[in-house]
Amino acid sequence: MQATSGFLAQAPLAPHLTGKQKAAVLMLAVGRDKAAKLLKMLHEDEIRDISIAMAGLGLVKAETVESVCREFTKNFESPDGLVGTYETTEEFLRRALPADQVEKIMDEIRGPAGRTMWDKLGNVQETVLASYLRSEYPQTAAVILTRLQPAHAARVLALLPDDYATDVMMRILHMETVQRDVLDSVEATLRSEFIATLGRSTRRDSYELLAEVFNNFDRKTESRLMESMDRRNHDDMEKVKALMFTFEDIKRLPHESLMRIVNEIDREKLPLALKGASDTIRKLFLQCMSKRAGSMLIEEIAALGPVRVKDVEAAQVEIVATIKNLANVGEIDLTDSAGNDEIIP
Repeated sequence: MQATSGFLAQAPLAPHLTGKQKAAVLMLAVGRDKAAKLLKMLHEDEIRDISIAMAGLGLVKAETVESVCREFTKNFESPDGLVGTYETTEEFLRRALPADQVEKIMDEIRGPAGRTMWDKLGNVQETVLASYLRSEYPQTAAVILTRLQPAHAARVLALLPDDYATDVMMRILHMETVQRDVLDSVEATLRSEFIATLGRSTRRDSYELLAEVFNNFDRKTESRLMESMDRRNHDDMEKVKALMFTFEDIKRLPHESLMRIVNEIDREKLPLALKGASDTIRKLFLQCMSKRAGSMLIEEIAALGPVRVKDVEAAQVEIVATIKNLANVGEIDLTDSAGNDEIIP
């Protein structure tokens, strides 16, 4: 053991190896069983990188293995252990990556350009988030929900009591530009650290945002909260309604837009979505298909048999989301046929 320690002390480091190659050498040095346990704790991309490095190592001399092990043990010489900071992370990255790539990664780590607190909050289960919001002021809940994806916000609102959910939605509609001290308060409450520039972000139109939220409700929740909102403020609810786009609103679109939609949507979802649609909507889709494709679609719808309403609604919501995406990138105009029935004197 003393001889080995002496050899390690004299062995030079291995500067010619990359970090991935050193990790691969270390894996080989500890043996298959221990390496397998270590690999299970790594991410898939890390496993892939180490595996690629390992496959390309070829013959590794004993002195190289010793120098890698020595370098590894040196990292644990401090009695206080290891300390990871932004500075040490950046230093490690600059040794391995180009400067522009390092800047991009560090910007993402520090946020909010990459995975911010709001991104992470968007991955919280709606039941957990709804439970948390129940104990918060409606204004705080409104600030949080405006920074989530509409589909996620819809699922959270559906789980809240009607009066509270309505209060939150009213505050979303009439929310002024969020001040920095408000965001700081939310930051402290959520115990987050990646919030530096969110106060300067561009604010979305609140009516459009809430219209998208309503588009993601199931029909029962939509009807329930729409009635509650309407009782609270009829004019506000009418403005939101005017901006909503539902599956049945497809009949307002021109044939050219519908052709584009048919080419873009998931064809596997279409039979289920049309199962609960009106005859008018079905005919519009059939008109965009060849006779053979239309016949196959009709057969697929009939073959479904009884289906759950929520499954039909989910398929329709997915198609509406595709339509909204096409509109957002300018592929179609959801107002193409709006007002076509007006008469000019």
